[in-house]
Amino acid sequence: MDQFRKMEFGVVTGIFLLLMFSLLYPSIVNNVFELQSRYGHKFSQYHQVFDYYIHYLLPSMARIILVYVTFLAVNFIIVPKFLEQKRWWPGMTLLFTTMLMFFIGIMVANSYYNGYLLGVYKTVRGAHMHFAKSAFISTIFYAVVYVVYCILKNAYFDYLHKYMTSNAYYRRMGRELMVSAGILLLLLCLAFNDSWDFFWVVLFFGPTLIAVAFILFYKVFPDYTNVHHNKKIFTRDIVLTIAAVNILMGIILGALMRRHGEWVAAVMSLGTVCCVLGVLPVGWWLFKSRQKQDATVVNLQKALGHSAANLDVLRAQINPHFLFNALNTLYGTALQEDASRTSEGIQKLGDMMRFMLHDNHLEKIPLDKEVAYLQNYIDLQRLRVLSSPDILIEVNIDESHCEHDIAPMLLIPFVENAFKHGISLRHRSRIVISLSCNSDQIFFDVYNSVHQRPENDPERDSMGIGLNNVKERLALLYPDRHELSIRHTATEFFVHLTIDVSR
Repeated sequence: MDQFRKMEFGVVTGIFLLLMFSLLYPSIVNNVFELQSRYGHKFSQYHQVFDYYIHYLLPSMARIILVYVTFLAVNFIIVPKFLEQKRWWPGMTLLFTTMLMFFIGIMVANSYYNGYLLGVYKTVRGAHMHFAKSAFISTIFYAVVYVVYCILKNAYFDYLHKYMTSNAYYRRMGRELMVSAGILLLLLCLAFNDSWDFFWVVLFFGPTLIAVAFILFYKVFPDYTNVHHNKKIFTRDIVLTIAAVNILMGIILGALMRRHGEWVAAVMSLGTVCCVLGVLPVGWWLFKSRQKQDATVVNLQKALGHSAANLDVLRAQINPHFLFNALNTLYGTALQEDASRTSEGIQKLGDMMRFMLHDNHLEKIPLDKEVAYLQNYIDLQRLRVLSSPDILIEVNIDESHCEHDIAPMLLIPFVENAFKHGISLRHRSRIVISLSCNSDQIFFDVYNSVHQRPENDPERDSMGIGLNNVKERLALLYPDRHELSIRHTATEFFVHLTIDVSR
């Protein structure tokens, strides 16, 4: 309901601004003499002095402002905060006071707008009584319109809202209907002060074209393509739809304009032509385009469901619980056989797998978890080269002031690259890894020696692929918040990374 009230406020405010624009626009583009002759003919007829601003513009603006402000007061203050809360006495008092002020304001505005009546009635009192009666009728009319609006709004929320919002088909139809109604309302607001003939034309053609388009789009076209596929029935439905809507709107327009029967007949004929030559082909093209879009979406959903099913099969084939159980079994066997290095390696591998399965999919993780993963990886590599005294691995990690979050698996590619290209069992090798933090930044350095690989080594030309990936991740995750420096020679490779985590 709160969202609906916001929409109400936006729509009413938009109508108010459009009406004000429609009133003020003629004052800008026309001179005062043209305006005097256009709007002052009744005053001239009864020998009354007419001033465009005093007898037309200001009273018209005052009436629009009164309707707008009264609606806001009743709909957004009195009804929700008093009447709906069953605070009857203050609510009814405020409602009566608001209606009284509206009545007085409309009466004063009418006394200027219809000031020519002072030349019609024999006494000033007679004219003032007319102004009072007119204001009273206007007050009752707007009150009845608002009550009908509240009844329709409550009926919608009681019976239709849940159904409309839960059904994607009706949600789409509702959105399109609201857009069409908004365009029609815009044209009506712009036309009401320019020409009454244009206003009636918009009032006829707008609902007619909208009604025909929606019936064809959501009933006639789907029935033809999905149900009967019969061109005779299709043609009959189109003819009946266009004829029925035009006749109904013609009857309504004729009742409102009884003195212009020939004009109404001409408008009905023109409306039929517009429906046949405009709405029908455009509606059919839009309908076929939407069908293609819907078919594409359905195919993508099917493909996505198929891929998800395949992924579930792969996950079932490689069950992480099975791997954990197997590692635990090997860990227990290694302990029984007093193989301390083997059990330590299995334990660290299990910790790394747990990180990959549980933490790797998160957007951010605590930095100490990333560091723990690095430590396990480095310790496993140390076990691999423990028997080689010419390989030196230095790790300098200072975790003080490192209470930060970081994207997972962001640091490990640099370490993997160091061990991948910096270790040689035949030459002296060195790897130095350093990490430290302050309150805003993370500093990470990796140094490794570089050894020329044999010509037949498949990893010979693979250096840099992992680093390119991590560069792209840094650019996406920490744009303008990181500094990456890479220097390398034929024998050395050095990486320095600074990440600003304060923002």
